[in-house]
Amino acid sequence: MQDSGSNAGRPPALEVSYAELRRARRAKLARPMRVRPSEPRDDHFEDLPTSVNASKHGIYFTSKKPNYYKGMRVFVTFPYTTAHDPMNSDYLAEVVRIDHMPNGKFGIAVDLKMTVNVAGSSKPGPRA
Repeated sequence: MQDSGSNAGRPPALEVSYAELRRARRAKLARPMRVRPSEPRDDHFEDLPTSVNASKHGIYFTSKKPNYYKGMRVFVTFPYTTAHDPMNSDYLAEVVRIDHMPNGKFGIAVDLKMTVNVAGSSKPGPRA
């Protein structure tokens, strides 16, 4: 006798974890970074958080700023040292997840879409 809540004859439900959805493994990597909105419609802010982990395709960090929303496009400088460091790498990224943390912070996951600039051999500023 089958009970009415049975799954007999149906395929088992698939449970997919975040780890299985990722394209690349994440490494614990605490590095300074700079985040700014890329869309003119968003209020301008500059956030200087530290990454929690990173992969080739994304970065997860915590922030106290409530400005982020899912789908938001941001410029990410990672790793970030100073504004004019030629080793900075800038990316266009999209906020894909926001975790509300108990300490008033937010966990922000961004998907790196493309490199905005690649540090070259020339330095910014006037040429001699």
